[in-house]
Amino acid sequence: MRIAIVNDMVMAVETLRRVLMTVKDYQVAWIARDGAEAVTKCAQDTPDLILMDLVMPIVDGVEATRQIMKNSPCAILVVTASVGQNASKVFEAMGYGALDAVSTPVLGPSGNPEAAQAMLAKIVTIGKLIGKSGGTSKSKTHTESPQSIFAPSASRLPPLVAIGSSTGGPNALAKILSRLPASFGAAVVIVQHVDAEFTPSLVEWLNQQTPLSVQLASQGNRLEVGKVLIAGTNDHLSLQPSLSLSYTKNPIDYPYRPSVDVFFKSVAQHWSRPGTAVLLTGMGRDGAEGLSVLRNKGWHTIAQDRASCVVYGMPKAAVDLGAAVEVLPLDAIATTLIDRIAMTR
Repeated sequence: MRIAIVNDMVMAVETLRRVLMTVKDYQVAWIARDGAEAVTKCAQDTPDLILMDLVMPIVDGVEATRQIMKNSPCAILVVTASVGQNASKVFEAMGYGALDAVSTPVLGPSGNPEAAQAMLAKIVTIGKLIGKSGGTSKSKTHTESPQSIFAPSASRLPPLVAIGSSTGGPNALAKILSRLPASFGAAVVIVQHVDAEFTPSLVEWLNQQTPLSVQLASQGNRLEVGKVLIAGTNDHLSLQPSLSLSYTKNPIDYPYRPSVDVFFKSVAQHWSRPGTAVLLTGMGRDGAEGLSVLRNKGWHTIAQDRASCVVYGMPKAAVDLGAAVEVLPLDAIATTLIDRIAMTR
């Protein structure tokens, strides 16, 4: 895989280069010291992946991501030194098409070798998404577990909205949630492809966009009307027979973590009241099979349309499978959710 490095710090560039060189199949395509140089170099020589810093002179990483994805698109992984300070920039860059974000590794006695491994793991996942790694996971996402005799009847369950998103997802989620009223009469669960390190900041940011309560999904949580729960670890969120939420490492080698498919399929298995499921912008196919299973269970399923997607990958896969009852522009999804929940109450 040919990987470019965009960073204005000499030590950071050298660290990233050394980490990449630990994998024999990785090659440094080029190095840029600011966003403007990255835009120019990418137009001349588009790599398979760019490791994009955020805070740089002349043109920052957010604007560089926007220009690159518009003019010479390729996979972009945000690499930032300060998660807390740069959270809003991370989500903005993801809104323009960055796939994920990770902390900048620091080598040496006082370094963080875990960050280097985390970055390499992200690169492996992205390689699978763009077809630059050997083989694909054949593991199944269906979780077998006995039905609980204590599960409430469908008539006692609250309306449920399940949402899956990836590339461009944070901005799409903000647009949808900002249009839902405080009186929205459904429970909402979201699985967004983003590293667990950034999820608390995503929750904080989304809380500023909506009158609903947005929280990290915790082990044992139950679904409540008016509450938005977001998958908060690098393991898969799933619904248990008891109708509480749980996290599972399996399937271990599945490239999407957390997986929309794993969650959608667990909901189809255990939530007896048909609800509404939405698959938003994102690269790859995660969520398409799960959306299809939900549709077959009587759920109303929605895929975001091509024109409003940052990346028309996951919704397209769902449309190709016939998994979507409706294909809607982003601006119409919130209105549809409000209307459908009003009809079912």
